[in-house]
Amino acid sequence: MELTEKAPAKINLSLDAISRHLDGQYEWEMVMTSVDLADYVRLTPTRSATITLRTNSGFLPVDQRNLALQAALLLQKTARVTTGASIMIDKHIPVAAGLGGGSTDAAAVLRGLNSLWRLKWSPAKLAQLGAAIDSDVPYCVYSQTALVTGVGDQIHLLPKLPPFGVVLAKPRVGISTSRLLRRINDVSQLTHPPVATMVRAIEQADYSGIVNNMGNALATVSQQYYPQIAHVQRQMLRFGADAVQMSGSGPTVFGLCTKYSRAQHIFNSMKGFCRDVYLVRPL
Repeated sequence: MELTEKAPAKINLSLDAISRHLDGQYEWEMVMTSVDLADYVRLTPTRSATITLRTNSGFLPVDQRNLALQAALLLQKTARVTTGASIMIDKHIPVAAGLGGGSTDAAAVLRGLNSLWRLKWSPAKLAQLGAAIDSDVPYCVYSQTALVTGVGDQIHLLPKLPPFGVVLAKPRVGISTSRLLRRINDVSQLTHPPVATMVRAIEQADYSGIVNNMGNALATVSQQYYPQIAHVQRQMLRFGADAVQMSGSGPTVFGLCTKYSRAQHIFNSMKGFCRDVYLVRPL
């Protein structure tokens, strides 16, 4: 049997770093949602216990630096599975973009191998395991709009978002989240967005409340080192986005539009500024 798991990209409608633990991990409050830009992870069982990874992207490692391979090995060890798998990642999400590409691939591997190996683990159990791989993996196991707290391990699912279009634009830089976080000396100096207000807006299906309460505590830090981010944001607003924001640690910027026709116009206009531009919708 062979199966394919869809691994959708995520965006952060709201992202706040609350504190930093002594071990270096951050305490987060984030509102995340997934969009229909996705990788596809194909899983094939093998008779041996070996797990192998291939990808169509030259930018991804295929050894244990890859989160998807880490996820497969961890699940195999934890569940005491004696068979292996061949993993092929068909990559569409840009790498080092703030869209959770590595984490969503890892989550897709956990979901897929859970089915392939007939483990019958719950999403909550898979998410708990995924927290040991990366802070975005637990959310990506669900890939539904959610409030994410703790070190990324606490997932509180939220209602479906009202309809709107999303334009993603990635400047030609890549950002290492871990390297960026090491540049933050004091989280109290960050700009903290109103996460609770964003949650209420989503619960009330209030689009204006969503766009008026977007915020990313990491944005000023990323923009300090990568001014291209602010330039892309200005262009998106100039072309008519209702609101714009950096996703994750960047550099990808996304713009929201209540009218899909306007989102199409922004998408076409942004192609002159960025190579990687996508027109998507929330899942």
